Amino acid sequence: MSETIGFIGLGQLGLPIATNLLNTGYSLHVYNRTASKAESLVAQGAKLMDRPADAVTSGGIVVTLVWDDAALESVVMSAGFLEQLGPGSIHIAMSTVLPETSKKLAAIHAKHGCAYVEAPIFGRPEAALARQLWIPFTGPQSTKERVRPILEAMGAQGIFDFGEEAGAANIVKIAGNFLIVSAGRSISEALTMVGKNGVDPKAVIDMLTSTLFSAPIYQSYGKRIAEKSPPFQSPIPLKDIGLFKRTAQQVEEPTPIANTLHDLLQN
Repeated sequence: MSETIGFIGLGQLGLPIATNLLNTGYSLHVYNRTASKAESLVAQGAKLMDRPADAVTSGGIVVTLVWDDAALESVVMSAGFLEQLGPGSIHIAMSTVLPETSKKLAAIHAKHGCAYVEAPIFGRPEAALARQLWIPFTGPQSTKERVRPILEAMGAQGIFDFGEEAGAANIVKIAGNFLIVSAGRSISEALTMVGKNGVDPKAVIDMLTSTLFSAPIYQSYGKRIAEKSPPFQSPIPLKDIGLFKRTAQQVEEPTPIANTLHDLLQN
């Protein structure tokens, strides 16, 4: 691959995804607030940049995978970022953010002649390493054709096109994360009841996930919970349930289950 890609955000997901790009043959210009997280990539040939704009190649592609809406907006509005992108460039935004944030940033990019493609990720870091990610994406059709092989190189086993309207892919991601957290909490409650009644939780989850609930989420989280390794040891579920509530409330949709989950995650 001769194309150089800018990559901003080397957290738990960003690092293995960037590594996949390097291993596929892409050249990378990387930026992360904590520069030491880029050491393994630099050792493989990536170039570490001093600021987000320096990771951008005019007319090229830059990827961001940062924590939340504020972090994403901070990158986009940082000195020189949009100016360096310029006409013909594509920004692949992979963070899980509010659809209204995506719409706002897509409009800002359009004013600068560049394209904004949202492509949030379904998959944990180990799924990235195994190239088993699922990615919904949204953006101008011509840019998505250019972006698809890059998403495949990142480790996507499936890519789902949700049209050109900014915000749609993040709606899919927020809905999916809501279902994931709901499933995790349901499994935990069910296996607690099972165990306290003298039945082996591991045997129960093995039976249920090989029959009625054979989806990967039930299998992976069910095993962790049965082995008393809680799956929700990060602030991500609380953040994403908050995004679900805010997105639903934009259309005056009641969120009783989300409200309950939000309260449980805060405690």
